[in-house]
Amino acid sequence: MTTPKSATHRRNLVAGLLLGLGTVAFIDEVIFHQLLHWHHFYDKSTSDVGLVSDGLFHAFSWFATVASLLLVVRLIRDSAFQGLAFIGGWLTGAGFFQLYDGLVQHKALGLHQIRYDVDLAPYDITWNIIAAALLAGGVVLWIITARRAERLTTGT
Repeated sequence: MTTPKSATHRRNLVAGLLLGLGTVAFIDEVIFHQLLHWHHFYDKSTSDVGLVSDGLFHAFSWFATVASLLLVVRLIRDSAFQGLAFIGGWLTGAGFFQLYDGLVQHKALGLHQIRYDVDLAPYDITWNIIAAALLAGGVVLWIITARRAERLTTGT
């Protein structure tokens, strides 16, 4: 049974989106939590609670990554892998996660900050500009590849 191009496009986007979420969460966890010790996922309690929250956050990043890779294997097996759509999903997932982290977790909920005891403005601006650029690039690729998939589906 042949999968319609639009359904294949969505499958590639979802696989990329999950890998984008998992990748950025993994990078955040390893660099900012473990190597630099700038913060924990949840900084409003003891260090032990912070470490447990980091472990749960790390598990989330791995579950998203493994789920993505399983979807990619299925796409490849079905000869349905579309690199640009996947990259569009990856950029969208990465940008969304980072923007969500910067705006919701850092500012709205105050679960943690990027760093403590420094002027946060340069960090926040850099963090959110990178997030917005990733997200915008992903959305642009998402739209371009969706239009291409639609043209292939309708034959126009």
